Amino acid sequence: MTPILTITLNPALDVATSTPEVRPGPKLRCTAPQMDPGGGGINVARAIQQLGGAAQALVALGGATGAQLAEALRRHAIPCVAVAAPGETRQSLSVTDSSSGAQYRFVLPGAEWNAPHAQQILDALAKISPPPLWAVLSGSQPPGLADRFAAAVQAALPSGTRLILDTSGAALRAVVADPVPGLAVLRMDDAEAEDLAGQRFADRQASAAYAATLVARGVAQTVIIARGAEGSVLADGAGMVFAAAPPVQVVSAVGAGDTFVAALVLALTGGAERDCALAQAVAAAAAACLTPATELCRGEDVARLLPLVRITPLPGPR
Repeated sequence: MTPILTITLNPALDVATSTPEVRPGPKLRCTAPQMDPGGGGINVARAIQQLGGAAQALVALGGATGAQLAEALRRHAIPCVAVAAPGETRQSLSVTDSSSGAQYRFVLPGAEWNAPHAQQILDALAKISPPPLWAVLSGSQPPGLADRFAAAVQAALPSGTRLILDTSGAALRAVVADPVPGLAVLRMDDAEAEDLAGQRFADRQASAAYAATLVARGVAQTVIIARGAEGSVLADGAGMVFAAAPPVQVVSAVGAGDTFVAALVLALTGGAERDCALAQAVAAAAAACLTPATELCRGEDVARLLPLVRITPLPGPR
């Protein structure tokens, strides 16, 4: 058993292609598609592997697309615990306009879940043995699942396993409104944080101050807010820091957030201190932007970019 478990409730078969120009009306002739297993936790497991680590992926799969995704996981040599999901596993489509470089991303919804499907996930988590050091619950939740399902996941995990949560929408709002006891790390992007706060953040200091209020409220022991190309802020019981991202020429931003989480949890599993783990995560996210489609990151790019990441302490909220 690997020390990292990723959990993907709403996976997708990621299809990436390109066409000379994206415009309405005519048929758009596309290049041969690249197909990869996708969804938050799966992307995290793939990125961990590309960074030289290993993770086990617990994945909810359904129908013929689910079988295709399971086969893709086998091709990537990612150990998988498959749990039956209702209906068909969804697909997502990324189309790059070759003339402009613009990327268009189309994400289909997952099938509706009910209580028995949710219980299967919790039962599978309770059987994980020996317990992983870290678990990552990442990506969107399927329709029908309780908004605060992360609390049930935390409770079902083996004792001693620390949980990282990276979700969005109603699930994110639910855990901020009603914190999950013992949640180790909560990550979100700046737009999500501004939506939760009901205000715009003028700068990194404002983002970090909001993260610190969430830590103070017990939402998570560590809260990280990504500020896009600028970098990320982190708040925990020791204070607030900012990690400046190295400048890169973006080829595709697909999977950058998941790659951030992958590098973060891999570093933490290896015993890295907070600032070192954050720097690794920011470098990996930047590296992911250098690769096309759903390729995620290359280890050599992370190694090259890591020395360019600067960690700066930020003054505490007034």
